[in-house]
Amino acid sequence: MKNLHQQSAFVTGGSRGIGAAIVKKLAQEGANVAFTYQSSKEKAEILVAEVKALGVEALAIAADSKDPHAVEAAVNQAAAHFGRLDVLVNNAGIGNIKPLEECSLEDFDETMAVNVRAVFAASRVAVQHMQHGGRIVNIGTCLVDRITFGGCALYSTSKAAITGLTKALARELGPKKINVNIVHPGPIDTDMNPADGPGSDYQRSITALGTYGKPEDIAAMVAFLAGPDSRFITGAGFTVDGGTNI
Repeated sequence: MKNLHQQSAFVTGGSRGIGAAIVKKLAQEGANVAFTYQSSKEKAEILVAEVKALGVEALAIAADSKDPHAVEAAVNQAAAHFGRLDVLVNNAGIGNIKPLEECSLEDFDETMAVNVRAVFAASRVAVQHMQHGGRIVNIGTCLVDRITFGGCALYSTSKAAITGLTKALARELGPKKINVNIVHPGPIDTDMNPADGPGSDYQRSITALGTYGKPEDIAAMVAFLAGPDSRFITGAGFTVDGGTNI
C-alpha cells in the first residue's frame, strides 16, 4: 500500500521546478494532486498527463499567488473536486535577490504577498477541509539560518516569517491532529537557480557535499512529512541543503 493511497493533496506553484517534483512524488505515493500555476499552462498540462498516467487524479488550477482570493478559491476548488483535502504544500515563492538599496517598497509588498500572505491564505482555507491526520508542509530556505551572501533581505525576511507561522500553526492545529512542518532547501538545480547559472560555483562551494541538489531531494522530504511515518513530527524544520548550514 502506498503511503498516500486515496489521499488528496494541493500544491501551490506546482507546474515546474521543486513544485513539479513534489506533485510527481505525492502522486507516486498514491495521492490525487491538485496544483496551481501562474503562466506555465503548457507545462501544467503536461504534468497533469504525467500524474494521471500514474493512476491517480490530477487538477491544474491557474492562480496568481499575489492574489490571496485566487489562492483561497483554488484550495476550495481542489477540495470540492476531490471531496477532501489531506495535504497542503505551500511551495510557490519568489526570490527578489538584490542589494538593499535597489529594493523598492513595491518589491517588499510583492515578496510578502507571494511568500507569506499566500501561505497564510492557503492554510487558513485548507484546514477547513482537513480531518485528523492532515498535513501542511511549507517550503522555506536555508537562507534563514545562515545568510551566505548579500542581497537576501527580502527573501530571507519572508521565509523567516513562514518559519514563525509554521510553529504557530503547529501549536494551534495540534489538538486537531494536523501536523505543520517546514522544509528548507539549499542550492537546488531549477530554472530559477540553475546549477550552471551565475553564482552557482559559489553556492556549490559552500555546501559540504560540493554539489547542487535536485528537486526530487526536496520532494522526498515533503512526501515523508505528508505521510504516516511523520505522525509525531510537527512544528519542525528540515534542512535539505547539502550541508550549507553546518
